[in-house]
Amino acid sequence: MRNLLVFLVRNYLVLLFLLLEGLSMYFLVQHNVFQRAAAVSAANSFTGSIYETRSNFTAYLNLKDQNVMLNHQLAALLNRDRGSFIAFNTATTNVNDTVYRQRYQYLTAEVVDNSVTLRSNYIILDRGSKQGVAPDMGVIGASGIIGIVREVSDNFCVVMSVLHKDTKISASVKKDGTFGQLLWNGGDYRTADLIDLPTHSKIAQGDTLVTSGLGDAFPQGVLVGVVKNFEKKAGDKTYTVEVQLTTDFRKLKHVLLIKDLFREEIQQLKQRVNESDNNAK
Repeated sequence: MRNLLVFLVRNYLVLLFLLLEGLSMYFLVQHNVFQRAAAVSAANSFTGSIYETRSNFTAYLNLKDQNVMLNHQLAALLNRDRGSFIAFNTATTNVNDTVYRQRYQYLTAEVVDNSVTLRSNYIILDRGSKQGVAPDMGVIGASGIIGIVREVSDNFCVVMSVLHKDTKISASVKKDGTFGQLLWNGGDYRTADLIDLPTHSKIAQGDTLVTSGLGDAFPQGVLVGVVKNFEKKAGDKTYTVEVQLTTDFRKLKHVLLIKDLFREEIQQLKQRVNESDNNAK
């Protein structure tokens, strides 16, 4: 209380000036139409800016919920997309009756941890074996490929990122289907290399690259990147392509895991072939 009195005594002239200034402004606004209209307009503008700022802040806080919702909607759309199904023609006579069976299922997940600056980068997701995740499942995002599942626990999984020295993904030129192997060169997290692309490819700068569908991690047509430039080095019989990746690995949050429903059958078939070849030796 004593400090308050000391403050008032020391600053009474300033406080008196502010009080008189306020009273004069009040009387000016109350008794003059023009000044009152200007004051009301200024007050409305100030109040409106506050409401707009609050609205923008609230919208920002709601972005996470909206992204989760969009990711679930994307998974639902992909699960119904024709590219997730495989056609079986069961006709034994001249009957045009094609039956489609779903090959790929999509599971939403969120990124728990992620690295982009190492030579071997991994991503941890909040889905595991209890949610149906298994090793070798592909992982994609809204902007394209992300990596392949390597290790799985009950509720989490570790994904070997595209930004890993051992990652190899079959990618093709969208317009003509020629394909090669996508590798990360260990430099910029935004670029990778496509090697072993045949020289009869009609590739051009700016072309879109997608997954070829070879293997069981990714279906055909998932976005990979865009051709920055390409060259045929002396002595090589193939092109080496610099690829601008469409996925921004520094901004990963919501992803989709891909389950190939025919993977086990294909693996068993490959195993039988290998066993047959070994027995023939």
